[in-house]
Amino acid sequence: MKIVSAVLMCAFTLQPAAYAATLAEKLDAAIADESRPAADRERDENRKPKETLTFFRLQDDFKVIELVPGGGWYTRILAPVLKEKGQLYVALGTKGVEANLLGTPGFEAVKVLPVVTNAKSEGRRTTVGPLDFGVSGVDMVLTFRNLHNFTDEGRANLNAAVFAALKPGGYYGVVDHTRRHMAEDTYETWRRMDPVQMIKEIETAGFEFVDYSTLHYRPDDELRYEVGRKTVTGNTDRFTLLFRKPSK
Repeated sequence: MKIVSAVLMCAFTLQPAAYAATLAEKLDAAIADESRPAADRERDENRKPKETLTFFRLQDDFKVIELVPGGGWYTRILAPVLKEKGQLYVALGTKGVEANLLGTPGFEAVKVLPVVTNAKSEGRRTTVGPLDFGVSGVDMVLTFRNLHNFTDEGRANLNAAVFAALKPGGYYGVVDHTRRHMAEDTYETWRRMDPVQMIKEIETAGFEFVDYSTLHYRPDDELRYEVGRKTVTGNTDRFTLLFRKPSK
């Protein structure tokens, strides 16, 4: 009788209701979700979202801020992964996701952080004043191909605000189009950034450089043409950098 009871107890512990999906499985499910637009799916091979978020050390119980989410390409992947255990915030340039995504089924838990930026346009880039995201102790801040939109001063204020929002040991992951090291800023290259300069700027804000990834390395990108050109778009070389707020 005791043997039968033990078998039954084991059987119950193996029921699907007790199953907890791994991070990899949650990423796979979010990426494969049929609600994602076809145009988003077409970019998966190029953007490699699962590999990128894994490199950034994302966990499903993290509190994450996504900066400048645009149309929500990454938001559509991050939100379902963090829905059960974590929290996704979006900040800066959130009008697109607010209008088309937030509040729809599956995205009700995503929170918009209202940020006063005192933004002003300076040529092709934007300067923002000192920022306060209004939250602290977050585990991760991510931004994808957005650093180039800000001036030197704007990036300094942005990086400082990220540092303040993160908990000690929290991660800051950035991706952007690569410019040749020390190349001048021109019409052709303004949407590209020097990765060495970005590392220096982010370290100046107090971060430790953790690692880089070659996931988005494209050897046939000459690093000197506008990223929207037909011969370049979809195949730009991008740096993928991970930083950490020191634990002490």
